Amino acid sequence: MTASKNRSHRANHYGTLCERKAANRYGLDLDRASWRDARRPGGDPVEIKSTMANHADGQPGNFKIYEAYHRKLRDANGWYVFVVYRPQGRGVTVLNMEMRHSSRLPLLTWHGGGAHRDTQQAKLAIDDVIG
Repeated sequence: MTASKNRSHRANHYGTLCERKAANRYGLDLDRASWRDARRPGGDPVEIKSTMANHADGQPGNFKIYEAYHRKLRDANGWYVFVVYRPQGRGVTVLNMEMRHSSRLPLLTWHGGGAHRDTQQAKLAIDDVIG
């Protein structure tokens, strides 16, 4: 496996662990689709975003929001759960977690980078959504 694929595989693994921890904390039912990861007890969709607190290069993590998925979540009165974690062996230690309505994000600046999902993306700093 190449370094890039290995890094992507680990990120996916850690993201899945964070989804389970978020579902447990907030009583969510995991129900994955391209634009959501779970549902609240009343049925509202939830997208769970996770990031490492600091990457190997020392840079802080950020959350990637994809425009098409965000618009769909907004139209469905959806929510986000933002999870900051630190890898620990094959697991994760959650450092912080917050749920917020999709209408309560800071101003998003869309740019390229989401081409593999046929949409644009915005990046949010940890401090922009968890505080």
